Amino acid sequence: MRPLVVMVLGGFVLTPLSAAEYDRPSGMSAQGRSVVLARNGIVATSHPTAAQAGLDVLRDGGNAVDAAIAANAMLGVVEPMSCGIGGDLFAIVWDARTQKLYGLNASGRSPQTLNRQVFADKKLTEIPTIGPLSWSVPGCVDGWHELSSRFGMKPLRELLAPSIAAAEDGYPVSEIIASSWKASQKELAKWPDAARVYLPGGKAPAFGEIIKLPELAQSYRLIAEYGRDAFYRGPIAAEIDRFSLANGGYLTASDLAKHTSEWIDPVSTNYRGYDVWELPPNGQGIAALQMLNILEPYDLKSLGPKSPEYVHLFVEAKKLAFADRAKFYADPAFHPLPIAELISKPYADKRRALINPGKALVDVPAGDPKLEHVDTVYLTVVDKDRNCCSLIQSLFHGFGSQVVPGNVGFALQNRGQLFALDDKHLNRLEPGKRPFHTIIPAMVTKDGKPVFSYGVMGGDMQAQGHVSVLINMLDFGMNVQAAGDAARIRHGGSPTPTGTPAEPNGGTVFLESGFPPETRTKLQALGHKLEKSPGSFGGYQGIWIDWTNNVLHGATDSRKDGAAVGY
Repeated sequence: MRPLVVMVLGGFVLTPLSAAEYDRPSGMSAQGRSVVLARNGIVATSHPTAAQAGLDVLRDGGNAVDAAIAANAMLGVVEPMSCGIGGDLFAIVWDARTQKLYGLNASGRSPQTLNRQVFADKKLTEIPTIGPLSWSVPGCVDGWHELSSRFGMKPLRELLAPSIAAAEDGYPVSEIIASSWKASQKELAKWPDAARVYLPGGKAPAFGEIIKLPELAQSYRLIAEYGRDAFYRGPIAAEIDRFSLANGGYLTASDLAKHTSEWIDPVSTNYRGYDVWELPPNGQGIAALQMLNILEPYDLKSLGPKSPEYVHLFVEAKKLAFADRAKFYADPAFHPLPIAELISKPYADKRRALINPGKALVDVPAGDPKLEHVDTVYLTVVDKDRNCCSLIQSLFHGFGSQVVPGNVGFALQNRGQLFALDDKHLNRLEPGKRPFHTIIPAMVTKDGKPVFSYGVMGGDMQAQGHVSVLINMLDFGMNVQAAGDAARIRHGGSPTPTGTPAEPNGGTVFLESGFPPETRTKLQALGHKLEKSPGSFGGYQGIWIDWTNNVLHGATDSRKDGAAVGY
């Protein structure tokens, strides 16, 4: 038992609780849909067609990884602004046979011929969001290859067949996706290939309209027949190379041919007796672990999820973690990073001491961890054997760079925009380097077994969302669906790994609809700047494993078009 420490916040006494005082999540809260229950398997994605594609694979004898690949491929067809084979992929897999967790970093690297001098010569102080200068090698297809080769049971051609059919035959555009598509119409129209593929008739497809993507179907067919080499060494690579050379890009066939993904060990911290697993940088997953470490000593349960005291603690922990994120998160292949120190409990104790219970932090510098001894889709699948796949895949912004390179039928990501151009920054652009990434999958285990596979989409919201959902379950007793549907907190204005400084006066707090007026009033009295926003902040999928009854609990965010389906 840890020593008792009493912290006073706004008149509340916050007493750290031992892990023994927390049980499996239970209880109900306001939620937009019912929890999906199943005994054999569940697939949860942001689109019903993708969820069904994954479920069909499970019913036909495939495992969680097979189903995740099939669902991801379908999302690239039906939600093309958010993900696709022009983007990167990260995954955490629980393998029931070996009883181990495995992490996959399938993010791509910057072009070998692109360096900071290129931008200096162009008099650019930051990397453009749109266009070929933001390109890095897409890692998605190699990620599918690695996942399938190591854990899959079904061939890629079988897993891609439903997506090929949907792209060729057409599908109706769903409601929220139609809105996102329309938001990119202006930029897509500037690129003839992008306009041809994504703006049939010169405009974005409307809700309920049927759209076909025959060029994407052809790229999928090449990958299904020839594997990952069709993308990285074959006709798709050749077309990207041709377009890049003709349009001021630096990404080449040589860059694509050199691409490799990396199997890595997930890292964790313990929160309320549960081991929470994330992937180490170049992603931001450890920011969630840092926030949890900072928040764990407080009696959050007594405060409640909509109290100003809880929101204050949450925002202050986020500020501290993101200050470190801005300084230390980068490609570890280029720079030694203090990962173990950043996610340690003693380091969290040092950072927590900076929180003022009566006043919002304004100037939040990064810590010194070495002294302690440094638009997206998420989907999750659990199968009958309790293999688990937590997978996230993205183009970064809507339709990524907004550029379709020639006749390949998909947009290339703009992840390169997340490099810094500061010569001294750890995340500075260098040839062949992986940029800082926002997309992060998560997994939770207890007593050596997986209990929760989940993720939250939405750029900087992702680490905040991981923490929020888990606290909603473990502290506030919400079920797996209510934990995602509950009104969310989002803090903006922290410094970024691209070198953007923090906003003055401590940034801005956004609260989704559902927080009471008195919470907003008290937060302003504490010095927080609030702005009105209806939401929605991110999107969420999760599957909880109830080992006592051997039942799966699935959830999907009511903010999206998605579905959790099981059998």
